[in-house]
Formats: sequence, C-alpha cells, structure tokens
Amino acid sequence: MQEKITTKYKLVEKRYLLTFILITSLFALWGFANDITNPMVAAFQTLMELSATEASLVQLAFYGGYATMAVPAALFIRKYSYKSGILLGLGLYAVGAFLFIPAAHYQEFSFFCASLYILTFGLAFLETTANPLILSLGARETSTQRLNLAQAFNPMGSLMGMAVASSLVLPHLISDKRSATGELLFPAMDAAEKANIRLHDLAIIRDPYVVIGIVVLVVFVLVALKKIPRVNSTAKHDSNQSTLWRLWHNRRYRYGVVAQMFYVGAQIMVWTFIIHYANNLGINKAEAQNYNICAMCMFLCSRFITTFLMKYVKSYALLTIFGVGAIVATAGCIFINGMVGLYCLVTISFFMSLMFPTIYGIALENVDGGDTNLGSAFLVMAIVGGALMPPLQGMIIDIESVCGISSIMGVPMVNISFVLPLICFVAVTLYGYRCSWTK
Repeated sequence: MQEKITTKYKLVEKRYLLTFILITSLFALWGFANDITNPMVAAFQTLMELSATEASLVQLAFYGGYATMAVPAALFIRKYSYKSGILLGLGLYAVGAFLFIPAAHYQEFSFFCASLYILTFGLAFLETTANPLILSLGARETSTQRLNLAQAFNPMGSLMGMAVASSLVLPHLISDKRSATGELLFPAMDAAEKANIRLHDLAIIRDPYVVIGIVVLVVFVLVALKKIPRVNSTAKHDSNQSTLWRLWHNRRYRYGVVAQMFYVGAQIMVWTFIIHYANNLGINKAEAQNYNICAMCMFLCSRFITTFLMKYVKSYALLTIFGVGAIVATAGCIFINGMVGLYCLVTISFFMSLMFPTIYGIALENVDGGDTNLGSAFLVMAIVGGALMPPLQGMIIDIESVCGISSIMGVPMVNISFVLPLICFVAVTLYGYRCSWTK
C-alpha cells in the first residue's frame, strides 16, 4: 500500500506549488529564531552572571509563548483564515524582535525574556497555521511526507541562526574571553568594567534580532499580496466543545500530543546544552557552537533522507527506528566521557530529524478536517516541553556549584543531566511503536 503513494498521488499539486513554497519559507523563519536563541542561554549566563537554571529561563520565555498562544491562534484561524493567522503571526514576530532594542538599552534580563515571549506569540500563530496548511495542500495519503519536506527547510533557517550566532555574536562577546588556563576573565572584573562590557555585548546580541525583524516585515508584505487558498479553513466547524471531545477520544492524537511534548523537550535540551557539555571539556562558547552547527547539518541531511524513505517505509516504523537510535546516542553522551561523548551528543540530531513532523502528521492522520486547526493548536502547544524541561536540566547541572557534587560514580553532572532527554526519547519511541496498533 505504501508503494502506491508515489504513483497515485503527487506530493505537491501544481495548483498549490507557489503557496507551498511561500509557506515553506515560514519554516525557515521560525527555525532561525529557535537556533539563534539556543546559544544565548550560555551567553546570558555569563554576561548577566546567572546560574544555569536562571539562564534557562530564556527557553521558558521562548517556548512558553507557544503554550500561551497556540490555542488562541487556532481559534483565531477557525474564525478568520489561514492568511489572517499568518499575517498576525508575522506581525507579532517582528514586534518581539524589535523589542530587543529597548531590552539592550535597559540591560534587563527580564526585558529580553519578555521580548522573546512576545516574539513566540508570533511563532505560535505561524506554526499553528503553517503545519496544517501544508498537510492540506494535496492528498491525505502524502500529507506526512509533504510536511517532512516542508519541515526540511526549518533546519536551513536553524543553520542560518547558528551561523550568525557562531560567526557574528559569540566570537565578539568580550564577556567570554578567557585566560591562558581557560578561566573566564569577566567574573573577576570590577563593576565599571563589567558595565562597559555588558553594554557592548548586549548590542552584539541585539543586532541579529533587529535584522530578522526587518526580514519578517518583507515576508509580511509578500504574504499580504499573495492569495492563500482557503483549504479546510472554510469548512463547517462544530462547537469547540464537540471538537475537543472528538480529539480527546482519538487515542492516536491524544498520545501524539504527549509524545510531541517529550520530543520538543528533548530537542531543546540537546541543542541548548551542547555548549555546556563542550564547555565542561574546556571548549569555549564560539568553538562549542560549531558542534551545534554540525548537529544541525546532520539534522538537515537526515530530514531529506527520511522524507525519501517514507516512500517505502511507514512513518510510524521510521519513528520507532529513529527513536531507538536517539536512545543509544543519548546513552553514549551520558556514559562516555570526553570527545566521544560529545560526538554521540551531536549524533542525536540525526535521529531527531523526522520526529516533530512525523508525530504531527501521525497524530492528525485520523482527525476530521474541521477539527484540524484546533488539533494542530494542541500539537503546537506541546512545544511547552521546550519551556519546562531545560530548567530541570539546568538544575541538575547546577548541583555542582550548589552542592559541590561534580560527578556521580565518575560521570560529570553535565553528562548525567542528559538522562532527561533519554527519558523523552523513550516516550517518543513507545509512541511510534504503539501507532502500529493504536487507532
């Protein structure tokens, strides 16, 4: 049955091609925001003199915006249209990006968190809109494969964000300068020196967000001028209560929301704390970010590989296989010290590549068209896993500074903290396995 998909159904119908290309560009836009923000956790930790737990509040603010706005975004789209949701999302994205200007001026960590929170209001609108829209641009039989193709452009934006962080931000942060022995110089400086450096470094952090805000405004104009098909968005909807009842009693969907929360939590922990893992091996932030870039390159290549494999292998089977691979790689980064452990950590990204769009597509597979928008909202809301879990991992890492415990049975606390992503990947793998018999 799987083989017939390639001959009977087109991946993207010709009448939807331009729309597909334009909407796919949005995946790159939120990928950029995600992955220029991840390395900022380590940067803020040094610059604002925070603990790992406090610095990870960046992720709480960033992914908390998804949890706050996903359902309102879906209700907005149900009432109006996909295009209206996209335009509002782009507008909020731009506002959040431009708020980095006053945030840098006032040098308040909470102001940066608030800016990111508003920015992700926009991302919640974009993800709640773009994912189901891509699914609907063609046959249901190719919907998960089509979403994997569109999602392949998300890591392209992520790579751009990482490249900007690696080449234009992190190397120019004076606060990350180290002595010949590898010790940070910033903590030992006097208050006046710290104030000057903080002013300089926050301006370096601010500028990429301002530039992406301008880019987002350009895309806003392009979308405003393009006619977006009102696919499914004009379908007759039952009451929200009826929709929620059907979604709750759809076990594949219900478990999919839980699996998505665990996956996003794992993804953000892996990418956020690569820098901490490398720092523990004596590698500075700028060089450590290169390992993040390698991870994203593997993630990108794997996206295209898995999109091709879905022509021949059922999506839930691939999800299970790649889940097992992620478990093995994560165990390696925990129990193998040194550079080999770091390589295992980077390799996890290869196995993560198909998880988000595949869980998304499988979960919505049996959802009625009129319920898709609200169903999509809870899958986007599950991104809250990326807000809740990094602070927990930060707490484990902070045990060394708070309690003086640097390792357990010879395993560094940074390594041990990756037990949390390991648990998450077990949950994702079980979801893939259950989908072989759960309807």
